[in-house]
Amino acid sequence: MTPSTKAGTQATAQPAAEATARVSAPAAGPVRRLAGTLHRRPRLRLSLLLTAPLAWLVLAYLGSLTVLFLSAFWATDSFTSNVVRIWNTDNFTALFTTDVYRQVALRSMGVALAVTALCVLIAFPIALYTARIAAPRWRPLLVVAILTPLWASYLVKAYAWRLILAQGGLLDWALGPLGLSSPGYGLAGTVIVLTYLWLPYMILPIHAGLEQVPSNLLDASADLGAGTGRTLWSVVLPMILPSVAAGSVFTFSLSLGDYIAVQIVGGKTQLIGNLIYSNITLDLPLAAALGTVPVVIIVLYLLAVRRTGALSSL
Repeated sequence: MTPSTKAGTQATAQPAAEATARVSAPAAGPVRRLAGTLHRRPRLRLSLLLTAPLAWLVLAYLGSLTVLFLSAFWATDSFTSNVVRIWNTDNFTALFTTDVYRQVALRSMGVALAVTALCVLIAFPIALYTARIAAPRWRPLLVVAILTPLWASYLVKAYAWRLILAQGGLLDWALGPLGLSSPGYGLAGTVIVLTYLWLPYMILPIHAGLEQVPSNLLDASADLGAGTGRTLWSVVLPMILPSVAAGSVFTFSLSLGDYIAVQIVGGKTQLIGNLIYSNITLDLPLAAALGTVPVVIIVLYLLAVRRTGALSSL
Protein backbone atom coordinates (compact mmCIF):
# COMPACT_ATOMS: atom_id res chain seq x y z
CA MET A 1 0.00 0.00 0.00
CA THR A 2 1.40 3.36 -1.05
CA PRO A 3 1.68 6.32 1.33
CA SER A 4 -1.08 8.13 -0.51
CA THR A 5 -3.42 5.16 -0.14
CA LYS A 6 -2.70 4.98 3.62
CA ALA A 7 -3.39 8.67 4.00
CA GLY A 8 -6.67 8.32 2.17
CA THR A 9 -7.71 5.40 4.34
CA GLN A 10 -6.89 7.30 7.54
CA ALA A 11 -8.76 10.35 6.30
CA THR A 12 -11.81 8.21 5.58
CA ALA A 13 -11.63 6.36 8.96
CA GLN A 14 -11.31 9.52 11.06
CA PRO A 15 -14.72 11.02 10.13
CA ALA A 16 -16.33 7.60 10.63
CA ALA A 17 -14.88 7.35 14.14
CA GLU A 18 -16.02 10.87 14.97
CA ALA A 19 -19.52 10.05 13.72
CA THR A 20 -19.62 6.91 15.86
CA ALA A 21 -18.52 8.91 18.92
CA ARG A 22 -21.17 11.53 18.26
CA VAL A 23 -23.86 8.82 18.01
CA SER A 24 -22.83 7.05 21.23
CA ALA A 25 -22.19 10.21 23.28
CA PRO A 26 -25.84 11.21 23.83
CA ALA A 27 -26.69 7.73 25.21
CA ALA A 28 -24.01 7.94 27.89
CA GLY A 29 -24.46 11.65 28.56
CA PRO A 30 -27.53 11.60 30.90
CA VAL A 31 -26.15 8.69 32.91
CA ARG A 32 -22.82 10.41 33.36
CA ARG A 33 -24.47 13.68 34.31
CA LEU A 34 -26.66 11.92 36.86
CA ALA A 35 -23.65 10.07 38.28
CA GLY A 36 -21.72 13.33 38.46
CA THR A 37 -24.61 15.07 40.22
CA LEU A 38 -24.90 12.30 42.80
CA HIS A 39 -21.14 12.30 43.31
CA ARG A 40 -21.07 16.03 43.95
CA ARG A 41 -24.09 15.94 46.28
CA PRO A 42 -23.66 13.20 48.91
CA ARG A 43 -26.73 14.36 50.82
CA LEU A 44 -28.91 13.88 47.76
CA ARG A 45 -27.41 10.42 47.26
CA LEU A 46 -28.09 9.52 50.87
CA SER A 47 -31.66 10.82 50.64
CA LEU A 48 -32.39 8.69 47.58
CA LEU A 49 -30.96 5.61 49.28
CA LEU A 50 -33.00 6.11 52.46
CA THR A 51 -36.32 7.21 50.94
CA ALA A 52 -37.75 3.71 50.37
CA PRO A 53 -36.75 2.15 53.72
CA LEU A 54 -37.81 5.25 55.66
CA ALA A 55 -41.17 5.28 53.89
CA TRP A 56 -41.65 1.63 54.83
CA LEU A 57 -40.64 2.35 58.42
CA VAL A 58 -43.01 5.30 58.77
CA LEU A 59 -46.00 3.72 57.04
CA ALA A 60 -45.78 0.07 58.08
CA TYR A 61 -44.10 0.22 61.48
CA LEU A 62 -44.67 3.62 63.05
CA GLY A 63 -48.07 3.83 61.39
CA SER A 64 -49.20 0.54 62.92
CA LEU A 65 -47.91 1.62 66.34
CA THR A 66 -49.85 4.87 66.01
CA VAL A 67 -53.04 2.99 65.17
CA LEU A 68 -52.40 0.66 68.10
CA PHE A 69 -51.99 3.56 70.50
CA LEU A 70 -55.08 5.39 69.21
CA SER A 71 -57.29 2.29 69.35
CA ALA A 72 -56.36 1.89 73.01
CA PHE A 73 -58.55 4.95 73.72
CA TRP A 74 -61.66 3.31 72.23
CA ALA A 75 -64.24 1.18 74.00
CA THR A 76 -65.95 -2.15 73.45
CA ASP A 77 -69.68 -2.78 73.49
CA SER A 78 -70.28 -5.24 76.31
CA PHE A 79 -73.23 -6.84 74.50
CA THR A 80 -71.95 -7.20 70.92
CA SER A 81 -68.18 -7.00 71.59
CA ASN A 82 -67.94 -4.50 68.74
CA VAL A 83 -65.43 -1.67 68.92
CA VAL A 84 -67.04 1.68 69.71
CA ARG A 85 -64.97 4.71 68.71
CA ILE A 86 -65.67 6.71 71.85
CA TRP A 87 -62.58 8.39 73.26
CA ASN A 88 -61.86 7.52 76.89
CA THR A 89 -59.02 6.45 79.16
CA ASP A 90 -60.80 3.54 80.83
CA ASN A 91 -58.43 0.94 79.39
CA PHE A 92 -55.33 2.66 80.75
CA THR A 93 -57.08 3.25 84.07
CA ALA A 94 -57.74 -0.49 84.27
CA LEU A 95 -54.06 -1.21 83.59
CA PHE A 96 -52.93 0.88 86.54
CA THR A 97 -55.69 -0.02 88.98
CA THR A 98 -56.10 -3.77 88.35
CA ASP A 99 -53.70 -5.89 90.37
CA VAL A 100 -53.65 -8.70 87.80
CA TYR A 101 -52.32 -6.48 85.04
CA ARG A 102 -49.62 -4.99 87.25
CA GLN A 103 -48.51 -8.44 88.42
CA VAL A 104 -48.41 -9.80 84.88
CA ALA A 105 -46.40 -6.79 83.65
CA LEU A 106 -43.87 -7.16 86.47
CA ARG A 107 -43.69 -10.93 85.92
CA SER A 108 -43.04 -10.39 82.23
CA MET A 109 -40.22 -7.95 82.98
CA GLY A 110 -38.76 -10.40 85.50
CA VAL A 111 -38.82 -13.24 82.96
CA ALA A 112 -37.19 -11.04 80.29
CA LEU A 113 -34.45 -9.95 82.71
CA ALA A 114 -33.88 -13.52 83.92
CA VAL A 115 -33.59 -14.80 80.34
CA THR A 116 -31.15 -12.00 79.51
CA ALA A 117 -29.00 -12.72 82.57
CA LEU A 118 -28.88 -16.45 81.83
CA CYS A 119 -28.01 -15.77 78.20
CA VAL A 120 -25.08 -13.59 79.29
CA LEU A 121 -23.78 -16.22 81.72
CA ILE A 122 -23.99 -19.00 79.13
CA ALA A 123 -22.94 -16.97 76.09
CA PHE A 124 -19.74 -15.46 77.52
CA PRO A 125 -17.71 -18.68 77.93
CA ILE A 126 -18.96 -20.00 74.59
CA ALA A 127 -18.07 -16.78 72.79
CA LEU A 128 -14.71 -16.63 74.59
CA TYR A 129 -13.84 -20.07 73.27
CA THR A 130 -15.05 -19.45 69.72
CA ALA A 131 -13.38 -16.04 69.43
CA ARG A 132 -10.09 -16.37 71.35
CA ILE A 133 -9.30 -19.99 72.27
CA ALA A 134 -10.40 -22.21 69.37
CA ALA A 135 -8.05 -22.68 66.43
CA PRO A 136 -8.65 -20.08 63.70
CA ARG A 137 -9.65 -22.74 61.16
CA TRP A 138 -12.43 -24.01 63.44
CA ARG A 139 -13.94 -20.64 64.35
CA PRO A 140 -16.16 -20.24 61.24
CA LEU A 141 -17.51 -23.76 61.75
CA LEU A 142 -18.27 -23.02 65.40
CA VAL A 143 -20.15 -19.85 64.42
CA VAL A 144 -22.19 -21.88 61.92
CA ALA A 145 -22.94 -24.42 64.66
CA ILE A 146 -24.19 -21.59 66.89
CA LEU A 147 -26.45 -20.32 64.10
CA THR A 148 -27.81 -23.77 63.21
CA PRO A 149 -30.63 -23.77 65.83
CA LEU A 150 -31.99 -20.58 64.27
CA TRP A 151 -32.68 -22.47 61.05
CA ALA A 152 -35.10 -24.83 62.81
CA SER A 153 -38.76 -23.98 63.24
CA TYR A 154 -39.71 -22.07 66.38
CA LEU A 155 -42.65 -24.39 67.06
CA VAL A 156 -40.55 -27.52 66.57
CA LYS A 157 -38.05 -26.34 69.16
CA ALA A 158 -40.76 -25.26 71.60
CA TYR A 159 -42.63 -28.57 71.36
CA ALA A 160 -39.35 -30.48 71.65
CA TRP A 161 -38.77 -28.71 74.96
CA ARG A 162 -42.31 -29.60 75.99
CA LEU A 163 -41.35 -33.27 75.68
CA ILE A 164 -38.04 -32.66 77.49
CA LEU A 165 -39.69 -30.87 80.44
CA ALA A 166 -42.60 -33.29 80.78
CA GLN A 167 -42.86 -35.47 83.86
CA GLY A 168 -41.00 -38.67 83.00
CA GLY A 169 -39.33 -36.94 80.08
CA LEU A 170 -35.69 -36.65 79.10
CA LEU A 171 -34.81 -34.09 81.80
CA ASP A 172 -36.39 -36.24 84.51
CA TRP A 173 -34.38 -39.22 83.25
CA ALA A 174 -31.12 -37.21 83.23
CA LEU A 175 -31.62 -35.63 86.67
CA GLY A 176 -33.02 -38.74 88.35
CA PRO A 177 -29.64 -40.20 89.41
CA LEU A 178 -28.83 -36.87 91.09
CA GLY A 179 -32.03 -36.89 93.12
CA LEU A 180 -33.49 -34.00 91.10
CA SER A 181 -36.48 -33.72 88.81
CA SER A 182 -37.64 -31.65 85.87
CA PRO A 183 -39.16 -28.26 86.71
CA GLY A 184 -42.12 -29.22 84.55
CA TYR A 185 -44.42 -26.72 82.93
CA GLY A 186 -44.43 -23.31 84.56
CA LEU A 187 -42.40 -20.17 85.03
CA ALA A 188 -39.05 -21.98 85.34
CA GLY A 189 -39.73 -23.99 82.19
CA THR A 190 -40.62 -20.81 80.33
CA VAL A 191 -37.33 -19.15 81.33
CA ILE A 192 -35.37 -22.25 80.26
CA VAL A 193 -37.05 -22.46 76.86
CA LEU A 194 -36.75 -18.74 76.13
CA THR A 195 -33.08 -18.84 77.13
CA TYR A 196 -32.49 -21.66 74.66
CA LEU A 197 -34.41 -19.91 71.89
CA TRP A 198 -32.65 -16.53 72.12
CA LEU A 199 -29.16 -17.64 73.22
CA PRO A 200 -27.58 -17.28 69.72
CA TYR A 201 -28.61 -13.61 69.66
CA MET A 202 -26.39 -13.07 72.69
CA ILE A 203 -23.47 -15.26 71.61
CA LEU A 204 -22.92 -13.55 68.27
CA PRO A 205 -22.51 -9.94 69.56
CA ILE A 206 -20.20 -11.08 72.37
CA HIS A 207 -18.21 -13.18 69.88
CA ALA A 208 -17.81 -10.13 67.63
CA GLY A 209 -16.81 -7.96 70.60
CA LEU A 210 -14.19 -10.44 71.81
CA GLU A 211 -12.69 -10.66 68.33
CA GLN A 212 -12.08 -6.91 68.41
CA VAL A 213 -10.22 -6.95 71.75
CA PRO A 214 -6.53 -6.19 70.91
CA SER A 215 -4.21 -9.03 71.83
CA ASN A 216 -1.53 -6.59 73.03
CA LEU A 217 -3.84 -5.48 75.86
CA LEU A 218 -4.10 -9.06 77.08
CA ASP A 219 -0.33 -9.45 76.83
CA ALA A 220 0.19 -6.21 78.73
CA SER A 221 -2.17 -7.35 81.47
CA ALA A 222 -0.26 -10.62 81.79
CA ASP A 223 3.09 -8.78 81.85
CA LEU A 224 1.82 -6.62 84.73
CA GLY A 225 1.09 -9.75 86.75
CA ALA A 226 -2.68 -10.04 86.31
CA GLY A 227 -4.11 -13.53 86.26
CA THR A 228 -6.73 -14.83 83.87
CA GLY A 229 -9.64 -13.87 86.10
CA ARG A 230 -8.33 -10.36 86.74
CA THR A 231 -7.69 -9.84 83.02
CA LEU A 232 -11.21 -10.96 82.11
CA TRP A 233 -12.75 -8.76 84.79
CA SER A 234 -10.64 -5.61 84.41
CA VAL A 235 -9.71 -5.64 80.71
CA VAL A 236 -12.03 -7.83 78.64
CA LEU A 237 -15.37 -7.28 80.35
CA PRO A 238 -15.33 -3.44 80.20
CA MET A 239 -14.49 -3.59 76.49
CA ILE A 240 -17.32 -5.98 75.57
CA LEU A 241 -20.04 -4.35 77.67
CA PRO A 242 -21.48 -2.62 74.56
CA SER A 243 -21.65 -6.04 72.87
CA VAL A 244 -23.42 -7.52 75.89
CA ALA A 245 -25.87 -4.62 75.89
CA ALA A 246 -26.45 -5.07 72.16
CA GLY A 247 -27.27 -8.74 72.65
CA SER A 248 -29.52 -7.93 75.59
CA VAL A 249 -31.66 -5.75 73.32
CA PHE A 250 -32.62 -8.87 71.37
CA THR A 251 -33.01 -11.26 74.30
CA PHE A 252 -34.95 -8.80 76.44
CA SER A 253 -37.34 -7.57 73.75
CA LEU A 254 -37.98 -11.03 72.28
CA SER A 255 -38.64 -12.53 75.71
CA LEU A 256 -40.88 -9.67 76.80
CA GLY A 257 -43.21 -10.03 73.84
CA ASP A 258 -43.22 -13.81 73.51
CA TYR A 259 -46.46 -15.68 74.12
CA ILE A 260 -46.18 -18.91 72.10
CA ALA A 261 -43.54 -20.55 74.27
CA VAL A 262 -45.52 -19.59 77.37
CA GLN A 263 -48.59 -21.32 75.99
CA ILE A 264 -46.60 -24.47 75.17
CA VAL A 265 -44.47 -24.90 78.32
CA GLY A 266 -45.77 -22.22 80.69
CA GLY A 267 -48.62 -24.19 82.21
CA LYS A 268 -50.81 -21.71 84.05
CA THR A 269 -48.22 -18.93 83.82
CA GLN A 270 -49.54 -15.68 82.35
CA LEU A 271 -47.30 -13.08 80.71
CA ILE A 272 -48.18 -9.84 78.98
CA GLY A 273 -48.17 -11.52 75.56
CA ASN A 274 -50.77 -14.06 76.68
CA LEU A 275 -53.09 -11.33 77.94
CA ILE A 276 -52.83 -9.47 74.65
CA TYR A 277 -53.52 -12.65 72.68
CA SER A 278 -56.50 -13.63 74.82
CA ASN A 279 -58.11 -10.18 74.55
CA ILE A 280 -57.47 -9.56 70.87
CA THR A 281 -60.86 -10.97 69.83
CA LEU A 282 -62.85 -10.16 72.98
CA ASP A 283 -61.73 -6.61 73.77
CA LEU A 284 -59.54 -5.12 71.06
CA PRO A 285 -59.08 -1.69 72.75
CA LEU A 286 -57.97 -3.34 75.99
CA ALA A 287 -55.57 -5.56 74.04
CA ALA A 288 -54.19 -2.43 72.36
CA ALA A 289 -53.70 -0.79 75.76
CA LEU A 290 -51.91 -3.91 76.98
CA GLY A 291 -49.78 -3.83 73.83
CA THR A 292 -48.48 -0.40 74.68
CA VAL A 293 -46.94 -1.74 77.90
CA PRO A 294 -44.13 -3.79 76.27
CA VAL A 295 -43.59 -1.01 73.71
CA VAL A 296 -43.02 1.56 76.48
CA ILE A 297 -40.81 -0.84 78.45
CA ILE A 298 -38.66 -1.63 75.41
CA VAL A 299 -38.31 2.08 74.53
CA LEU A 300 -37.15 2.83 78.08
CA TYR A 301 -34.78 -0.12 77.91
CA LEU A 302 -33.34 1.11 74.61
CA LEU A 303 -32.80 4.57 76.08
CA ALA A 304 -30.90 3.00 78.97
CA VAL A 305 -28.83 0.79 76.65
CA ARG A 306 -28.06 3.77 74.42
CA ARG A 307 -25.88 5.22 77.16
CA THR A 308 -23.52 2.23 76.83
CA GLY A 309 -22.91 2.88 73.12
CA ALA A 310 -24.37 -0.51 72.19
CA LEU A 311 -26.83 0.86 69.66
CA SER A 312 -23.95 2.04 67.47
CA SER A 313 -22.78 -1.58 67.11
CA LEU A 314 -26.15 -3.06 66.17
